[in-house]
Amino acid sequence: MAGRRVVLVTGVSRDLGGRFARRIAADPTVHRVIGVDVVPPRGDLGDVSFVRADIRNPVIAKVIAGQDVDTVVHLSVHASDPNRPGGRSSMKEHNVIGTMQLLAACQKAPGLERLVVKSSSTVYGSSSRDPAMFTEEMGAKRLPRSGYAKDVLEVEGYVRGFARRRPDVSVTMLRAANRVGPRVSTPLTDYFRLPVVPTVIGHDARLQFLHESDLLAALHHATLGGVHGTFNLAGDGVLVLSQALRRLGRPTVAVPSMALSAAGTLTRRSGLRRLQVELSELLTFGRGLDTTRMHTVLGFRPAYTTAEAFADFAASVGPGLLPGGPQLDGSTPAPLAVGAGAGAGAERA
Repeated sequence: MAGRRVVLVTGVSRDLGGRFARRIAADPTVHRVIGVDVVPPRGDLGDVSFVRADIRNPVIAKVIAGQDVDTVVHLSVHASDPNRPGGRSSMKEHNVIGTMQLLAACQKAPGLERLVVKSSSTVYGSSSRDPAMFTEEMGAKRLPRSGYAKDVLEVEGYVRGFARRRPDVSVTMLRAANRVGPRVSTPLTDYFRLPVVPTVIGHDARLQFLHESDLLAALHHATLGGVHGTFNLAGDGVLVLSQALRRLGRPTVAVPSMALSAAGTLTRRSGLRRLQVELSELLTFGRGLDTTRMHTVLGFRPAYTTAEAFADFAASVGPGLLPGGPQLDGSTPAPLAVGAGAGAGAERA
C-alpha cells in the first residue's frame, strides 16, 4: 500500500504529537495524515489535516471511518499537571476514557490495519524489589495506586483487550524510557534544572534515557513497520543519578526519601508538583529496561545512547555551579557499562 497509507495521530496540539505528525506526513509512503486534538495546535502542522475532536467523544469513530484511516497512532496519553483546571480527574478522564473511546472507534473500523500506542516505562514502577532489568513480560513489583502511572497501566490493559478482539490489526505498544533533549520539559527534566538538586540519602538510582529524536524515529519506524507486540524503548547503557548530576555541574543536598516528594516547594516549576510519587520513587530506586526485543524484533536502534542523550540535554541546560558539568563540545565522562540485554555496545547511528 505504498503511497496510500492514511494515518490518524492523536494529541497533535502537544509538542510530541505535532512533531511526529509533521514527520510522518513527509514520508513518501504515506498518502495523508489527519491530526486530532481537542484544541488547535499553536504551531503550523504543514501538510497535516487537523480535525478538532475530543477522543472522549464517540464522534471520533466518524472521523476514522470518514477519512478511510488504516493506521492510528495514539499519542494522547499524557501527564497533564493535576494543578491545572480540571485537575487529576480531568487528566484521568482524558487518558483512560479517551483511550477507551478511541479503541471502541478502532474496533468498528474494518479498514484499520495498524495501531501504535506510546506507553511509558512508568508501568514498571520503581521499588527496592525490582529486577536489574525489566523485560516486557514482567510487571511492576509494586503496582501504581494513582497518577499517570496508574493511567498508563489501565490504558495498556485496554489496548491488550483490543488486540485480542481484533487479531487482524497489528498493535505496537512502545514503553518509552524517560525522554530527554533540548526541547523536552517533564517533571524529571525540571528536576535536573533545579539550581540545587535534592537526592535521597543512601540511594543512587540507575537511570536510562531516550532522546526526543529517537522517540520520534521509533514511532515512525513502528508506524510503517506494523510489528505486533510490546517493546521497551531506551538508549543503550545506564547512568546513575550521581553521574548525571556531576555532568550537569549541579550542587546537591541529600534528604530523607520522605522529604523528596516535597521538593516542589523549592521551586515554582510546575513539573515538581506533579507526579510526586512516581518521580520520588524513580529518583530513589531507579529503573532498568531490557531492550533486546527493541533491537531483535522491532528492528529499531536508537541513534543516542543513554549517556549521549543526557549530554545533549545537559548542553541545552548550560553549565552548573560545580566543575565537571557539560563541556562546550558536549563531552562528558564515560558512562557505566551494562551487560547484554540492556543494549550495551551499540554504535551511534
